[in-house]
Amino acid sequence: MILSLWFVLGAAIIVLLVSAMHKKEIKEVSDIKVEIEGAEQHVFVDEKDVVSFLNKMGVNKGTEIDRIDLRHLEDGLKLNGWINNADLFFDNNNIMHVNIQEREPVARIFTINGSSFYIDSSGKRLPLSDNLSARVPVFTSFPSENKKLSGPDSAVLADIKYITQFIQRDSFWLQQVSQIDITPQHTYEMIPVLGNQVIALGDTSNLEDKFDRLYSFYKQVWAKAGFEKYERIDVQYDGQVVASRRGAAKPMMDSLKAMSQLANNMQKMNTMLRDSAVTGNTTELKPVVDSIAKPATAKKDVKPISATSTLKAKAPAAKKKVVKAKPTGKRKPKAVMNRHR
Repeated sequence: MILSLWFVLGAAIIVLLVSAMHKKEIKEVSDIKVEIEGAEQHVFVDEKDVVSFLNKMGVNKGTEIDRIDLRHLEDGLKLNGWINNADLFFDNNNIMHVNIQEREPVARIFTINGSSFYIDSSGKRLPLSDNLSARVPVFTSFPSENKKLSGPDSAVLADIKYITQFIQRDSFWLQQVSQIDITPQHTYEMIPVLGNQVIALGDTSNLEDKFDRLYSFYKQVWAKAGFEKYERIDVQYDGQVVASRRGAAKPMMDSLKAMSQLANNMQKMNTMLRDSAVTGNTTELKPVVDSIAKPATAKKDVKPISATSTLKAKAPAAKKKVVKAKPTGKRKPKAVMNRHR
């Protein structure tokens, strides 16, 4: 009996020791710490959103660590378009560390249909945020809405990345560039922050030289003439800056508009005359549209032609009756004869 008692007591002690050891091996999450890196100015990934995602996946304080699949959680966090990388691990105090590498936007792109998105330095599309808006260069009139781009559209996106990276390297241009428009010919026109001008950049070739010439123009010309004197600046040609003064093109446009209106009026007049001929007017008319519709040269003046002068045929001029005076035999005074010579 004594031996049996000692045997039972020893077995109970062993069971208690094993239970204690097993309980010690069960580790639980003591805390969750989130660290976000990568974005210096824009934080589109919020710590609360990360913790909320982990809670939905069944990870809370007190959750058994053995039941947590860290790789599965990392892949789930990477599905967020703004997260470039996610790294999860536990330390010796059972604290879960969540290190997030956020993507940083470098440009915002508006398509020709009005939708928009951000891109990062790698060209990856980033969704818009309901809470934040990044202050980055804006590109308008992007030709495609598709996520999978064609060859020409991919080339345009590569140009946007190149222009953006150049602008970001210079603090002056980063503050001065407000918007860049993409033309149908896949060239680029810049709208500055200071000044109401359009700056034609052309393509992305020799981009640094173009901006250097533009900067020299700012220092040498605009510093003296002011920002509102010019309405268009063209730097796409090598070694030169072509600046158009504000309002310089208006007289030419007005003259072209006037000539266009004159041609339209003459066309309507000719149609009216033909209609009158069909309805029974037997007067033979010569076509006048070909000669009138052509723009007048600088040496000749265009005289208006009235409808009445065209409709009426020219009557032959009446012959004047000359009455000869009968000779009287007397000679006229010499003074009178000299006056009529």
